[in-house]
Amino acid sequence: MFKLLAKLNHWLLPNYTREQLDLAKATKFQKAVIAWKYYVTTRALS
Repeated sequence: MFKLLAKLNHWLLPNYTREQLDLAKATKFQKAVIAWKYYVTTRALS
């Protein structure tokens, strides 16, 4: 299930690494997206 979510995240959610987002200047929404992607990715790998 998490592998499917990880693929959907990859296609639907923005990639802040390519945009070189500074985490100190990130909005709450951007931090929430980063946290969600991290959560799903770590669950998909285990």
